[in-house]
Amino acid sequence: MSSSSVDEDLSAKRRRRTPAQSYNNYLSGSSYDAKLAEEEERLIAQAIANSRVDNKRDDEWLEKNVPFGPTFYPTVDDFRGDPLEYLEKVKHEAAKYGICKIVPPKGWDPPFAVNINSEKRFQTKDQSIHRLQEGISFGDGTEYTVKEYQRMASEWSKAWRDQHYNSLDKVAQLEVKPSVTEDLDENTAGTEEDLQDTSSDRHSKNNVTVTSDAPSRSNHSSESNISASGDNQQQNENFSRQKLKPFMTPANLEYDYWDIVETQRYEIDVDYGNDVDTTSAFGSGFPISEHGRSVNSPNFQSSQDELPEPEFGTEEYYKETYWNLNNIPNSKTSILRHVKVGINGINVPWLYFGALFSTFCWHTEDNYMYSINYHHRGAPKQWYGVPGTKEDADGVERVFKNYLSMKLRDVPDLIHHITTSFSPRVLKQEGVRVCKLLQNAGEFIVTFPRAFHGGFSLGPNVGEAVNFASHDWLQHGVDANERYRTFARPSVFSHDRLVYTIAHHIEELRTPDVCKSLAQELRRLMGEELLMRTKLLKAGVRDVSKEVDLPANKLDALDEESADYDDKRLCHSCKHICFFSAVACECSESKVSCLRHSHYMCRCTSKRKYLLIWTAEDEMKETLARVEKRGEQLEKDSKSASQNSIASYSNCGFTEEALGSSGDLLHHQTFIVPVEPICPLESEVPALVSSDASTCG
Repeated sequence: MSSSSVDEDLSAKRRRRTPAQSYNNYLSGSSYDAKLAEEEERLIAQAIANSRVDNKRDDEWLEKNVPFGPTFYPTVDDFRGDPLEYLEKVKHEAAKYGICKIVPPKGWDPPFAVNINSEKRFQTKDQSIHRLQEGISFGDGTEYTVKEYQRMASEWSKAWRDQHYNSLDKVAQLEVKPSVTEDLDENTAGTEEDLQDTSSDRHSKNNVTVTSDAPSRSNHSSESNISASGDNQQQNENFSRQKLKPFMTPANLEYDYWDIVETQRYEIDVDYGNDVDTTSAFGSGFPISEHGRSVNSPNFQSSQDELPEPEFGTEEYYKETYWNLNNIPNSKTSILRHVKVGINGINVPWLYFGALFSTFCWHTEDNYMYSINYHHRGAPKQWYGVPGTKEDADGVERVFKNYLSMKLRDVPDLIHHITTSFSPRVLKQEGVRVCKLLQNAGEFIVTFPRAFHGGFSLGPNVGEAVNFASHDWLQHGVDANERYRTFARPSVFSHDRLVYTIAHHIEELRTPDVCKSLAQELRRLMGEELLMRTKLLKAGVRDVSKEVDLPANKLDALDEESADYDDKRLCHSCKHICFFSAVACECSESKVSCLRHSHYMCRCTSKRKYLLIWTAEDEMKETLARVEKRGEQLEKDSKSASQNSIASYSNCGFTEEALGSSGDLLHHQTFIVPVEPICPLESEVPALVSSDASTCG
């Protein structure tokens, strides 16, 4: 019942998520060169056709038509508790945007725990920013140490700034009076060195290279206000002669980015350090829990939730708080706490080293889960979000089909490869609602189930991200599971196992609505399972469950042993984990099938096939009954059921000004983006160039 290739793929996935299939690998074979050449021609033709349709760009369109999403400001008391409980308070407003920002309270200052002195190198992806609308896969970029990447990313940002923008240093060189910069955002007052110091808690990193035959860039947005009195007439003349360029603000860089993506004005390749393993030499940006709250904790299996929470802001607090991304998947109300095996990027955070224009393309999270991203240090990140409604998600997929129809013929699950970015303008043309957020160092971004999101870095930075799931995620998990089966895409864990594990921890089911949602899914699973068993038995498939002693499913947690066993019972057709039962055949010792697809497994007659059952009908009915009883008890204890289900607000529209968004708008237009590395660099660290060694301008 096992296949070595399947075993290797999924065991790797648990410590490192399986990367999307390379398109080059997809086309591998004897006719590879011919197919690749033909595909290139088709892609070029389609890109040209797309650009002809969408070549009209309004300089101010993004500011006028893409509103900022909501920003929330929790209190110290909120940060003493469970972040999922705080999100429960705000999600009615936040989820309708698909994304929100959380700014920690005053006093939040976690230590930066990444090992910046490590000599180990991490792999990067070489992103062709000017081809992000084509859906091509990313090649491997240069490998870097943390400091090597920082040097590269900082030098790239400075090169772009020097070619296209002014800086406060240049203003100072013109000997203008202090009033010259008085209208800038108060956060940018002072010298540029001061600006780097004030943002030293917020870092980012990335790698980019540029070639261009384009003409000089125009001042596409309002230049920073520079005034001079009559006494400064000479300075005014200097400004006129210099044709002062605007400052490098987030708004200006946002325009630059989409100008490159949509018009290919510049050819830019950037090395992006994504999905860096936090269990490696680099570590997490957060300290590790000593109370077993993190999968990376040595004593993880012995979580001590009964211990009092440490005082906010103390050293112990940053290790143990559930706002620490190592801990949040295992918070008291996260159902991922039942997943005891480490899955990188799911319940074990990944690090992201970004540079100017490095891109996290449009995608939803694995299994449509929630995600939370923390910006440790460096330049801001520009985010975009789409509500997690069926209408908006379908709209994003329509854009992919309209623009990449030929590509999708060969790679039908392209949308899951995370290699494509379309501008908000293109999405809104399809009726998709889009908002944006500017994430500064020290801030969190939360994405909601099935919500498409993407964005790019504005300079050198480092962030960290992980998933979590509350009980209201269940229906989204069902939708994701069904979609994966359509594409024969393995899930990162068994949806059926997780549902049944939750059902065996009924003391954690806190509301009648949660019980109703869980009971509904149990009823659906049981209904399909029993119906298909009956059909197969009538067709002549044998039930050998009484003859074969199968190991029972463990239901206390999804641990390493359980995950290994699940890897051995993937459906040959749809890659679904056969948790309740499976069909096997005498013709193979390795193949199994889910009950839906046994006819695809082989050409043998039904009489040669047999049914393996791990979960009996009586056990399924008893599990459902326990959950229903729990729901009835909670209903009696509560006068009214919770009104916080996503279905109650998923179709609400954007407001003209989301909560807390006014500050972002001003910051977006006036903040001068830092270009310095996130950490000091020794002079002996060699300078590196991008994997595509071209020059800036």
